[in-house]
Amino acid sequence: MTTIGDNLQRVRTRIANACAAHGRDPADVQLLAVSKTFGPEAVREAHAAGQTAFGENYIQEAVEKIALLQDLPLQWHCIGPIQSNKTRLVAAHFDWAHTVDRLKIAQRLSEQRPDGLAPLQVCIQVNIDGGATKAGVAPDEALALAREVARLPRLALRGLMTIPEPAADPAAQRAVHEKARDLFDALRAQALALDTLSMGMTADLEAAIAAGSTLVRVGTAIFGGRPYGAATAA
Repeated sequence: MTTIGDNLQRVRTRIANACAAHGRDPADVQLLAVSKTFGPEAVREAHAAGQTAFGENYIQEAVEKIALLQDLPLQWHCIGPIQSNKTRLVAAHFDWAHTVDRLKIAQRLSEQRPDGLAPLQVCIQVNIDGGATKAGVAPDEALALAREVARLPRLALRGLMTIPEPAADPAAQRAVHEKARDLFDALRAQALALDTLSMGMTADLEAAIAAGSTLVRVGTAIFGGRPYGAATAA
């Protein structure tokens, strides 16, 4: 029987091979294990295999899971939509928020981040390929939003996050990821100290790494199929 530990090793090998193919150091690409819909036991198994960073889409589910895993030194990333009525939970329980795409949400996270916690690490979600149903700020509005978010207390702006539509082949996958990398570089050229490009999932992590991703979000290849239907971010 394949275990979560076995799956993690396979994913790490994929990351290492992709980095080798493009002259990159595997240490420059973080693996985020997307544990949405899986219980605390699955997270414990992944932690036992050396994984410490976990991504969650569903905020209420995640908060309950985080409470059951406080004995482990884990880092929690919110990678699902953040509505105004959920910002307090994200601000209080997560280490990272990848899906900030409105100034109002960033302001609420800043105001509600408890004083005793380190700044919330934030990525701006960009709708890089213009998908009509996708969340994210338009690429031509990303700079203005980034400048505003960077000024907010108790937040640390780290970079960009994308969830492009599935592409037909690796070349098409890489092309859309390269648009995100170009935007990332353009924002850095405007004196924004960004270091995180959160893009790439189970199906396209090689293309994302080729384009410059620094963080890939992988769920299915680690934990298997979802226990119930969910819009994928992994």
